[in-house]
Amino acid sequence: MTFSQKAFSLLQYPLPHHALSRLTGRFAQCDNPWVKDPLIKAFIKRFKVDMSQALEPDPTAYATFNDFFTRALKADARPLGEGLLSPADGTLSQYGHLTAGQLVQAKGHTFSAQTLLGGDSALAEEFMGGSFATVYLSPSDYHRVHMPVTGTLREMIYVPGRLFSVNQATANYVPGLFARNERLVCIFDTENGPMAMVLVGAMIVAAIETVWSGQVTPLSGHPQRMQFGQPIVLERGAEMGRFKLGSTVVMCFAKPINFDNNPLGTKVEMGQRLGSP
Repeated sequence: MTFSQKAFSLLQYPLPHHALSRLTGRFAQCDNPWVKDPLIKAFIKRFKVDMSQALEPDPTAYATFNDFFTRALKADARPLGEGLLSPADGTLSQYGHLTAGQLVQAKGHTFSAQTLLGGDSALAEEFMGGSFATVYLSPSDYHRVHMPVTGTLREMIYVPGRLFSVNQATANYVPGLFARNERLVCIFDTENGPMAMVLVGAMIVAAIETVWSGQVTPLSGHPQRMQFGQPIVLERGAEMGRFKLGSTVVMCFAKPINFDNNPLGTKVEMGQRLGSP
């Protein structure tokens, strides 16, 4: 790790994470063309966003920056592969087996499934001996999250926390990063056992949404568990949520996954095969 990466990580500790993120969220929701159009165009240029894949390629057609950031893609932009799918565009930063209930965050850093899932030991026990995969979404990526397999929603758990950046520099230095940031834990039952889709908040991530309940974060500062009266079944490849500004998805599986031999740091796209259940 370079000195600049370490300094970047350390400087985040005293920052008012939530205040900065919510302020950014209000700005990103501005619908004034004199504000949002230059911002969107500058963002496209800075991060080399490929608008040819967007369902609406005209940057000025979006009502707000948030609408642009969570833009839909053309129907044929992300064909679905075989087996277990990547839930999002991004970087495959870690994957493997849960060893003694621990997930790998980065070299030299692990964190527990129990903490990640909100502190429920019985829930974490369901994933002992299973597998996990982490996909980091950069600012330039498509920011809707899709189902890696078909699943029926069992419950959703909001877990409050900090909002550290989740880029690789921070993941290399801040212990338990994904288990200390604000996050939304979605537990699905699948034909291969339980699956947890954890949408992790981050610095200037203004909100996390799901397709069944709309915008969820930010909530109050204590964990909240939510169940729904009607069964919510989402097919493999279907959208399940989205980030208003970038973050990370951590997937946990109760049964071992036969992951393909992708090098860590590989760029992946939503719908790309990651392995087989």
